[in-house]
Amino acid sequence: MNEHLKTNAKAAGIKQDLFFHLARHTFATTITLSNGVPLETVSKVV
Repeated sequence: MNEHLKTNAKAAGIKQDLFFHLARHTFATTITLSNGVPLETVSKVV
């Protein structure tokens, strides 16, 4: 999974090292919580 993230980051021109843990938290904060999903639900998903 981490190798795929690194490949995608390189293709997109992202210089930050990406890894699964970072992607998981980014999903939780930017996609779910920002769209009004309750924290209790997010904690069960991620």
